[in-house]
Amino acid sequence: MSYTTPITDMMFVLTELAGLDTISALPGFADATRETAQAILAEGARFCGEVLAPLNVAGDRHPSVWKGGEVTASPGFSEAFAQFVEGGWQGLAHPVEYGGQGLPRLLAAPCLEMFKAANLSFATCPSLTDGAIEALLLAGSDEQKQRYLPKLVSGQWTGTMNLTEPQAGSDLAMLRSRAVPQEDGTYKLFGTKIFITWGEHDMAQNIVHLVLARTPDAPPGIKGISLFLVPKFLVDDDGCLGARNDVHCVSIEHKLGLKASPTAVLQFGDHGGATGYLIGEQNRGVEYMFVMMNAARFAVGLQGIGVAERAYQKAAAYAKERVQSRPVDGSSDGPVPIIRHPDVKRMLSTMRGLTEGARALAYAAAAHGDLAHRHFDESERAAHRAIYEFLVPIVKGWSTELAVEVASLGVQVHGGTGFIEETGAAQYYRDVRILPIYEGTTAIQANDLIGRKTVRDRGAVAASMLKRIDETLAVLRTHRAFGSHPAFAAMHRHLEAGRVSMTRAVDFILANAKTDPNATFAASVPYLKLSGIVLCGWMMARALIAAYDRETVNPAFYGAKMATAHFYATHILPQAVAHEVAVISARDKEGVLALADAQF
Repeated sequence: MSYTTPITDMMFVLTELAGLDTISALPGFADATRETAQAILAEGARFCGEVLAPLNVAGDRHPSVWKGGEVTASPGFSEAFAQFVEGGWQGLAHPVEYGGQGLPRLLAAPCLEMFKAANLSFATCPSLTDGAIEALLLAGSDEQKQRYLPKLVSGQWTGTMNLTEPQAGSDLAMLRSRAVPQEDGTYKLFGTKIFITWGEHDMAQNIVHLVLARTPDAPPGIKGISLFLVPKFLVDDDGCLGARNDVHCVSIEHKLGLKASPTAVLQFGDHGGATGYLIGEQNRGVEYMFVMMNAARFAVGLQGIGVAERAYQKAAAYAKERVQSRPVDGSSDGPVPIIRHPDVKRMLSTMRGLTEGARALAYAAAAHGDLAHRHFDESERAAHRAIYEFLVPIVKGWSTELAVEVASLGVQVHGGTGFIEETGAAQYYRDVRILPIYEGTTAIQANDLIGRKTVRDRGAVAASMLKRIDETLAVLRTHRAFGSHPAFAAMHRHLEAGRVSMTRAVDFILANAKTDPNATFAASVPYLKLSGIVLCGWMMARALIAAYDRETVNPAFYGAKMATAHFYATHILPQAVAHEVAVISARDKEGVLALADAQF
């Protein structure tokens, strides 16, 4: 089967959990109504189903090709990208003044998810362009904005992010790329960048590389890194493309998955130096790049949700068709579809529950991002910005970790045929495995969650999230269904336990961050996973309440929503307690830190 966009669930999350009506009341977002959202999602679903999804397997079997420094995209990708540009999808949430549609991030989030679900290799290209646009909006000069943003926003040109070098992975302090100032105010760049997604291709007229490099007099470490704009083709004053710049793709990687997305090795300056333009101020490159990285990290979280959704759809369809074995309850004398078997239902429910919880949390984060930019009150903008920034590493780290689990379960549901490429389940598993790695590994997201998002404000934002959970617990406890519907009592019990576990984890981190940093950061990934489970559980609790109150409108959908929330409460939320144990035990030197280096 191909991919079917879950429009009904997306609209439920937008309207009932993420607050679309609140967002549409913000300045400039009056057009972001429920009717507009429904129409955009329907058109996006058509494009994904008819154009992008059918190319997913073909791209995996016929990857991008490098020859003589040029990269040719997988068959059909260039034509699909032209339709993507014509549809205005690149500019959905970007400013109207540069040709975008100016819609909220919240409305863009489901569109990004469906693109990534339909064809992840394709969708990685416009995701990096989004990041380049964000960086230029923040720090670009007026001239840079006028020259580059209209073409990036339209999708005619694409963007890349150039951080990693052969000797410098996540440690940006080790960067060696050089930027030498010229008399005309430009710079000549020299160096090698690796792992550059869509760093070279034939789908767009130009590629705008944003590159981190050092000027000759820069201080050492990350404080001496600047950000430069280096186009593949130089752009004349009239906006026309000029000469080819001195940046060339010397190879592309051969990968486990995402094979249609070319991962380039770019060489700058082999023929006199690549012409680059300083973005913002010298030595503030990492600061600017983090804006691009935050956009990219949120997008990668949506990648995980999208592929998880598609893996679930495929596994559920297979389970309904595959006939194997008699049921354990003796209800049939002959073999039945495997969806009748309890453990298959457990796996499918796990896939569904994890995906729906992560979707709700990601969309809620997008709404906080919109409120951070457009709320009427400055103090409210600051509060929502802090929440958004707290949630980004969780959306990225947790959504991608669960995506690997969901894709793996999808293979398991298929049994032996899942290990065979022709069934398609294996591709989701291969494609999704990079997601907890690129744009900052899960450990980097977890370290960020601890250092910048929990310790720095002494747990203030974490406490505000816990308070929101308390408010939902109070609604559950006083709801008219609490004594009659078993899901309400189960959700209350397990969400309350998860809330206690998250509180204890935060307390442990605050108490030990300065005195025992090794123990604190040994607990970082368990803390991130705990936070992801509990916060997604909070979203599922809110979904349970909303679904119960609307069940008569659509019994099939809302009934399934309540059943999924009930499963999440009893099978997924209890894992938070185990993660709390892992967090607290990090201070035990017989635990994570017990083995000496030589003993591994």
